[in-house]
Amino acid sequence: MNLNLKLERKIKTKQSTIGELSINGAFECFMLEDVDRGLNSGMSLAQIASIKIKTQTAIPTGTYNVVKFFSPKHNENLPLLENVPGFAGIEIHVGNFARDTDGCLLPGEDKGADAVLHSTTATAKLNTKIFEALKAGGTVTIEVV
Repeated sequence: MNLNLKLERKIKTKQSTIGELSINGAFECFMLEDVDRGLNSGMSLAQIASIKIKTQTAIPTGTYNVVKFFSPKHNENLPLLENVPGFAGIEIHVGNFARDTDGCLLPGEDKGADAVLHSTTATAKLNTKIFEALKAGGTVTIEVV
């Protein structure tokens, strides 16, 4: 089974970006990221580097493969986005605020001002779906728009 995730960025503030994540067209959860600075995967690495503020910038828009990865930082298996231009180690993990991410994606069941809520529950549900698809030999991609 292939999973096509789509993250549509909806709320952009000076502290964070909150979007809506769907799986194969059905709403799954909210997603918190760092500030969207207008990066896209078609930019050169030099362009991205000139705009990016380390640990405070959302990843470029584009489509990325998602794989299972053992995160030494979190000491557990997490979904990892591959080949994100100008970024490394972009995971999907638990967190509620922009300070909890260095570019990673933070799921939540609800949203607040510059925050997602019930992240542990939302992350567990999402990661289970991703890992089941990968275990079954499927592919998982995420399109960030």
